[in-house]
Amino acid sequence: MYTFIGGILLLIIGFFTYGKIVEKNFGIVPDRQTPAFSHRDNLDYVPMPRWKNLIIELLNIAGTGPIFGPIMGALYGPVAYIWIVFGCIFAGAVHDYMTGMISLRFNGMQLPELASRLLGKGTRHIVNIFSILLLLLVGTVFVISPATLIQSMLPFSISLIVITILIFVFYLISTVLPIDKTLGKIYPWFGAILILSTGAIGICLLFSGHNLPNLTAASLKNMHPAGMPIFPGMFFTISCGALSGFHATQAPMVSRTLENESEGRSVFYGMMIAEGVIAMIWAAASMSLFDGQTLMQLIDQGTPSLVVNKVSYMLLGSTLGTIAITGVIVLPISSGLSAFRSCRLILAEYFKVKQDTLGKILMVTLPLYAISFGLTFVNFNILWRYFNWANQTTAMIALFVASRYLYLKGKNYFMTLVPGSLMLYAVFMYILSEHIGFNMGLTTFSYSLGALLTCGVIAAFFITGKKKKEGLPTTAFVLNDDRMILE
Repeated sequence: MYTFIGGILLLIIGFFTYGKIVEKNFGIVPDRQTPAFSHRDNLDYVPMPRWKNLIIELLNIAGTGPIFGPIMGALYGPVAYIWIVFGCIFAGAVHDYMTGMISLRFNGMQLPELASRLLGKGTRHIVNIFSILLLLLVGTVFVISPATLIQSMLPFSISLIVITILIFVFYLISTVLPIDKTLGKIYPWFGAILILSTGAIGICLLFSGHNLPNLTAASLKNMHPAGMPIFPGMFFTISCGALSGFHATQAPMVSRTLENESEGRSVFYGMMIAEGVIAMIWAAASMSLFDGQTLMQLIDQGTPSLVVNKVSYMLLGSTLGTIAITGVIVLPISSGLSAFRSCRLILAEYFKVKQDTLGKILMVTLPLYAISFGLTFVNFNILWRYFNWANQTTAMIALFVASRYLYLKGKNYFMTLVPGSLMLYAVFMYILSEHIGFNMGLTTFSYSLGALLTCGVIAAFFITGKKKKEGLPTTAFVLNDDRMILE
């Protein structure tokens, strides 16, 4: 219990301490006009109050990631708490804040375009591929998981395909409407369900007499029943709730609705901390109610959705348990909607298709839904593995984009480069060792090759960064973005 409570307290403290350090290093200008006003189009660029942006950002990034990931991460035992807490404070929340605020300075620009501006034009195509792949996988995963949960809750039999199609219809309607008429109206209600259901699970954990495992010298080890390695395995299993590249596709969308730069820390850094709290609750619930072997069997039998059902009903009973499951359903539906909306914006930005008419919006949107619907027939566990790798690769890219931004401005870039380099090594190790990659296993050779590739990329970052910095004129926008508005 003490580890669980202490971890949540550390997350909150991190927001008020390290969050302020990150904000100060970025250098906010509260009276600078934000894109919500300078580029207002009443579709994607719309000023919205802080409280709405808080809820939208949280629901955008939360999905089933901070629930399914920690449930599977609980197989590693209490050591999972370390990655959730410290990964969230020093990596995930920093990643979200920097991506959101840099995008805000660049008029709500999406990650591929930011990479092109800051890392080089050649990176734009690479980042576009990863971003679109990630968002398609996220959208698909976040259709399958709520559809499965809805099917399990209904008192009558209905085909999973029918539920899936209905979710896509909801997505289509919401995607083509202005953001303040969809996300701004629906998300407050979704947010209330999320907060109440997650809070109920957390309170019941504390007062229902269940034994919450603590992190001790004896439990500071890998407890995974199948012996899956902590590195890089756990860093990919628990992504949302610690560090997630999906957030780098969502923060730019919300940066288009902020009314003031001072809102950035609470909206971007703060909502990642909130996601960390959600992850802690579900990881603790999974460890408390099931031993590792039983938990693994439940996941194998019915994906983490089955664990969600059992945890909710065991802790809250039939009525409140149903409400809790509803909270888990609205998370992926909201994040799936946001994923497809972001994917539309990235594709439109890449192919220069201005989203100013319904026809142009549908021209980009409908093919995305058709591809995603086809992916729903792929095994969920396979989709989840590819999603994890694409997700953390995107997170690494976003951290390097932020590092280049801070480097060019002469600010402390180590706060993004250090977690970015760690994730770069993890990304290389994952693709080298896993069977979905080169299937080399975790050997001395693969570890050495991963380290060599990591050092090579870091060296290239500094070499190209130094060249770019030396070639920048004093009038360059990136050096004056606190005073200028990008045309």
